[in-house]
Amino acid sequence: MSTTTHAPRQIDPSASLHAESLGQAPHYRRLAGRRIVVVGAGQRKTVDADPPIGNGRAMAVLFAREGATVACVDVAQDAADATVEQIAAEGGHAFTETADVANPAAIAPALTRCAERLGGLDGLALNVGISQGLSLPKMTVEAWDKDYAVNVRSHMLFAQRALEIMSPGGAIVLTSSLASQRAGGRNPAYESSKAAQIALGRAIARAGESKGIRCNVIAPGFMDTPMGRDASRRRADRALTVPFGRQGTGWEVAYAALFLISNESSYVNAHTLFLDGGHLGGIQRDG
Repeated sequence: MSTTTHAPRQIDPSASLHAESLGQAPHYRRLAGRRIVVVGAGQRKTVDADPPIGNGRAMAVLFAREGATVACVDVAQDAADATVEQIAAEGGHAFTETADVANPAAIAPALTRCAERLGGLDGLALNVGISQGLSLPKMTVEAWDKDYAVNVRSHMLFAQRALEIMSPGGAIVLTSSLASQRAGGRNPAYESSKAAQIALGRAIARAGESKGIRCNVIAPGFMDTPMGRDASRRRADRALTVPFGRQGTGWEVAYAALFLISNESSYVNAHTLFLDGGHLGGIQRDG
């Protein structure tokens, strides 16, 4: 798997690649007995012959490896089924639930069905997100609303229902983006919706505190995922300055989510973790 797409060549990117980065680390049953829903657990189709793993699939697979039973929710049943098949092949437990999160009426029933089949709900990872890729001069009302319906409204509705049915001590994790902090993508609907997710995460954390439910946000930077590769095909200079000479991996996002959804982070709440190699902190390499 390539993790150096459009990366500078003057350093060895493998120096910062570890077993966890590649999904090859041992497992320690950190989520044994937990019942977790991953929304966006499938993976988009791509032109790559050997595509990298996406964030949502990596989360679902890793959670199952660590002992959770996982409900894999996606708009595309075949994509979610492929994730479930990978989990089953490794001896884990998972099932598919299909839902179009752009339809607000579909969200609460889908989460309710998952919780009923799981026998309860201990964790919710919201990884679904879309981008129309339009600059401000080309933006339309329809395109703006479509991004916000999936990237923000669906998360609010999932969280509302989760707070009603989740067990005390549970956790919710949202996946935002480094794009929430910078306008480099020339993509204002996506960028502003990802910033809204961070604010929404704080609101969820506040609402959940009295129930013993935490909410945190992960904001990945430049990632070698199917979505990241599609973005790099549109803009060849997208990741020229990435720290460590490589983009991040879906597994690295999944391990951050594992920490935040597990009891290891039991006093971490309303926090945004930027998973960007230090890019936001000003660490960039010359292209």
